[in-house]
Amino acid sequence: MTINGVHFPENAIRAFCLGNGVARLSLFGSILREATPEGGYGFRPTSDVDMLIEFLPGRTPGLMALSAMQIELSGIVGRQVDLRTTDDLSRQFRDEVVRGARMLHAA
Repeated sequence: MTINGVHFPENAIRAFCLGNGVARLSLFGSILREATPEGGYGFRPTSDVDMLIEFLPGRTPGLMALSAMQIELSGIVGRQVDLRTTDDLSRQFRDEVVRGARMLHAA
């Protein structure tokens, strides 16, 4: 699947998720919006890719492992990834982000 010019290889994403105990991996943020000529909040050539990750019970990693996963995902998609859990998100916009997220993988 390709979104806004970024390729998300399904087999590599699936293998990553299975190997890391990921229950759900989703996209959110600017990757889901096209940039407007007026300079709106859409995806740009310099934008990172925001991903929301949820782990299977008993598989939640520590900070170092989560950082390594972020680096691995960046390599898979060929662009800097900003990896977040729902707990990382502000309560002010958490529900909106979760509602608007686009699923890449679900266990």
